[in-house]
Amino acid sequence: MQLEMTPQIQRATLNGMNGELSTLIVGCDNKNTLEEAAPLWDAWWEAGGNAFDSAFVYGKGLHEQVLGQWMRSRGVSKEAKVIVKGAHTPNCLPGKIAEQLEISLERLGLDHAPVYIMHRDNLDVPVGEFVDALNALVDEGLLGALGGSNWTVERFKEAGAYAEAHGLRPLSILNNNLSLAVMEKPVWAGCITSNTASMLGFLRDSKATHISWSSQARGYFIEQGQRTELPNDTAPDTCFASVDNAERRRRAGVLAEQKGVLTHQIATAWVLGQGFPSMALIGPRTIEELATTLPALTVQLSEAECHWLNLERDAL
Repeated sequence: MQLEMTPQIQRATLNGMNGELSTLIVGCDNKNTLEEAAPLWDAWWEAGGNAFDSAFVYGKGLHEQVLGQWMRSRGVSKEAKVIVKGAHTPNCLPGKIAEQLEISLERLGLDHAPVYIMHRDNLDVPVGEFVDALNALVDEGLLGALGGSNWTVERFKEAGAYAEAHGLRPLSILNNNLSLAVMEKPVWAGCITSNTASMLGFLRDSKATHISWSSQARGYFIEQGQRTELPNDTAPDTCFASVDNAERRRRAGVLAEQKGVLTHQIATAWVLGQGFPSMALIGPRTIEELATTLPALTVQLSEAECHWLNLERDAL
């Protein structure tokens, strides 16, 4: 099935990665078989999307295998830009990165990871040990762009300083939750939101690249009856409901009506419209869910609108 009248999907470059990847990135943690995944991923590819997010722990390895099957069956393994993640707690250790990467690349059928992101941080490990372990794999030609998921500003800065001091490739990507709704309760243990004044200030000043997971706040901006049903402990109202977020949703609805789009499309456009390089992971389960997300790419938000939506100013 093809999507009709799809807007152009923008692409961007990353430090250390060859080529460009789409600024929207499809998550691959919800497809258990090629038959289930292929219609959605085919539609995504035909619409111009080329980026996929995977991880060593997703489906205990099954989801990497399915993505690898799809890429091979479509002959797109060289063109696809796959974000490979590893070193999740309790295996967030420098010595586990190479071991897990080898397994992930075999599952995916790739000879290198265009983008590699550590799935968690481990505050008990000196940050330089992680940077050294990643750069050893860069030297082998196995890793492209580097990043950390659910890292604090302090550790991210420390990693950058260490890399600069030792002439190494830095972590150039921060992969935390960034959505218009602030994550009030961690969706999973160890998760960090980037929608804080200090984090947004750092990103705006440093121009570091941010790739957001749960960029649509797990459906928080969609009407109750239209949401995909999720486990209660990770449901949007469990993790994102608050008085301030309700006001953010109300404001998104106001702009949506003015611009003739849907409320959740405004929320998605907010993530993509930041004053720093910002990309968004999305997790559509059907072609229809993908189709209702893509129009967000046509929404242009001003800096004033972005600040107003996020309660950083009282009026437009």
